[in-house]
Amino acid sequence: MNMKSLVIENTNITPKVFFNLKGELKIEGRSIPEDPETFYIPLMEWLNQYYQNPNKFTRLDIQLEYINSGSSKFILAFLKVLKDNYEKGNECAINWIYEEDDENLYELGLHYKSLLNMPFNLVEIY
Repeated sequence: MNMKSLVIENTNITPKVFFNLKGELKIEGRSIPEDPETFYIPLMEWLNQYYQNPNKFTRLDIQLEYINSGSSKFILAFLKVLKDNYEKGNECAINWIYEEDDENLYELGLHYKSLLNMPFNLVEIY
């Protein structure tokens, strides 16, 4: 099966997603869907397929304004796929981008970073 980039436009409750085969992955916006599983499972499937023949280096940028607890669980599962592949020798970096006054997203990024033990940057923007 030929793999394509995954592009999903944002809505009021779901983030914009841009994943390409060069290993540039972006999730940005707000993630507060009623049913996060329906939104995130296709992203997980894409990522698992991508890692069957990954780029030499993969970079994930996550820049969320809001996230609900259901989405948070799926984001962590998504990050764990990157971690598993990182441990198999696939280079990657995660950039957790948050606004300077957003304590909640900063704390969540810190929490993920502590769980993953891999290249994870907390990037403050103004």
